[in-house]
Formats: sequence, C-alpha cells, structure tokens
Amino acid sequence: MTFAKISALHSVKHAWQGKVRDIYDLGDKLLIVTSDRISAFDVVFPNLIPDKGKILNGISVYFFQTTKDIIANHFISDSLSDYPKDMQEHKAELEGRSMLVRKTRVIPFECIVRGYLTGSAWNEYKKMGTIGNMMMPDGMKESQKFPNPLFTPSTKAESGHDENISYRDMLNRMDAKIASFLKNKSIELYNHAHDKLFAEKILVADTKFEFGTIGHDILLIDEVLTPDSSRFWDMDGYEIGKTPLSYDKQYIRDFVTDSGWDKNPPAPELPEAVVMKTREKYIQSYKLITGDTERKW
Repeated sequence: MTFAKISALHSVKHAWQGKVRDIYDLGDKLLIVTSDRISAFDVVFPNLIPDKGKILNGISVYFFQTTKDIIANHFISDSLSDYPKDMQEHKAELEGRSMLVRKTRVIPFECIVRGYLTGSAWNEYKKMGTIGNMMMPDGMKESQKFPNPLFTPSTKAESGHDENISYRDMLNRMDAKIASFLKNKSIELYNHAHDKLFAEKILVADTKFEFGTIGHDILLIDEVLTPDSSRFWDMDGYEIGKTPLSYDKQYIRDFVTDSGWDKNPPAPELPEAVVMKTREKYIQSYKLITGDTERKW
C-alpha cells in the first residue's frame, strides 16, 4: 500500500495509519482503506494476508447496505468514480479495498455483543463467575449459547489495550439515553446478523460495533460484522464445551498462543501455510456472508 503517496495528495487534509486501516481526511468526508495487514492481541504481524483488505471491505459494504433500515451509517460509496479526482490514479491501491464515508465524531466505546460464552468472556467467567462484571449462573460451559445476547462494552483506547467495562460503568460515563440506544441497536444488529448467517450454517459467536455522531444523529461506523471484528463459527462443528472451527482470525490467535508467543511486540513471522489457511478462511466467510461466489481472488 502506498500510504505516503496517497497522504500527499492535494485532496487529503490529514492521514492516519492504524493497525489495519489507513484513514484519509478529505474535509467533511473520510476515505478508509483496508490493508492486508493482520493483528492479534493488539499487535500487527509482519506478514500480509493476501486480499484480506478487499474481503473485509466487501463484507462491511454489504452490511452497511443491508442494515440501514436498523440504523443509519456513515457509508457513502465504494466506487472510485465518487472519489476526489486526484485519487483516480491510485486505482490499483484503492479499488475493492476502500470506501468513502461521512466524517463523524467517534463515540469512544466499543459495543460488544456476545451470543455465546467464549473468548475473554469465558476467561472472566472461569475466574470470577461473571461476564462484563455481571453475575452469571453457575455451571455454564465453554461455547454455550446465552438465553439472550449480552451487551459487554469496552473503552476505545487511543493506544494500548481497550478496557472491558460493565454496562453500568458505561451509563456512568455518558448520557444514559445514548448508552441505552447504543445497547439496543447493537443487540438488534447482532440478532439480524445471527438470524441471517444461521441460515448459512454460520454462528455469530460475538461481534463489536462502533458508532459516531453528526449533530444529534448517531451512525454506525468503522467496520461491520467482519472476520476481524467478529467470531464466526462453523455450525456443523459446534459442540458445547469445545471451541468450534472458525472463519475468523481466531485461527491466528490460537496458532500464536500455541507457539508460545507472549503476546508482546514484536509479533512473530507466520509460516506461509498459516497465512494461506487464514486467507482461505476469510474468502469462505466472504462467500457465505454475501452470497457472492463468482468473485475471483
């Protein structure tokens, strides 16, 4: 990706490079470019996952277009013809992996919805008997489905690790009506995705949403229901008490954890076989989610 070249374009007022996304400030709009970089445990790996950025971008565009009846979002276009003219020459870098969006004021919380007991929630439950600081029934097992999805927000850190907080903490840190709106819309989005993907034999174990404001309006922003922001499980391999096969970057997390990496920078080099297996899982998720089986990668 030619971050430096695009950053220097006349239309770009400012630019940021995140762990996976490059963001270009165009005034009242942003251009978000999703790279092939991959991170786990808040650390970026030296390897690229070929076509990962296009897959994530395509899935987010799909869900922005199909959930706007639930909540408005910041998506404008993913067509280069709608981009500033001086970006047209960067077609190779931008096509398929970028989107033009409205600029919002980001609400500094990640809105996490959990449908199944796994990940950090499972670790918390084993130690404390709680999830998101909420007391839970005794005797729950790994991967067990909750009777109703749980809303377990976290702070959105500028650097370092996000902090898991309770919904009560969130209510104390912001306007209660906004917090309630975010919770309800997050659960509604989760239920929409869970029902849709259940028909494709995918279980949405958990996911996170981010929101921003323009005036008094709250919009869905960032990425939506991608393999980077969600846990997607293969329904055919689902069994309570075990970690199911996934279509997301949990495969990377499991590999580097088993390798003995201490989860501190720098991240280790990934074997080529792991890179290609990860790519394969992302492509599978794209096809199952969007129904687009014709696209060639």
